[in-house]
Amino acid sequence: MSLIEDTSMSSDVLSDLENKIDQLVELSERLQKENAGLRQRESGLLKEKGQLMEKTEQARSRVESMITRLKALNHEG
Repeated sequence: MSLIEDTSMSSDVLSDLENKIDQLVELSERLQKENAGLRQRESGLLKEKGQLMEKTEQARSRVESMITRLKALNHEG
């Protein structure tokens, strides 16, 4: 194998390696953005879950209060 062929092969290998590294960098950046978006979405969903749990608790309390009042009215009548 001549020096020119060896240099050409090395250049091709380096070029392929460079392309693969560029692809990995792009993938890494894309995954970081996606991860940040998912974390933000998770935060929003956790906040929404807390609000829904609070509303559910309020509704449960109101229903229990109504049941208690209905039982009291039933015993009076």
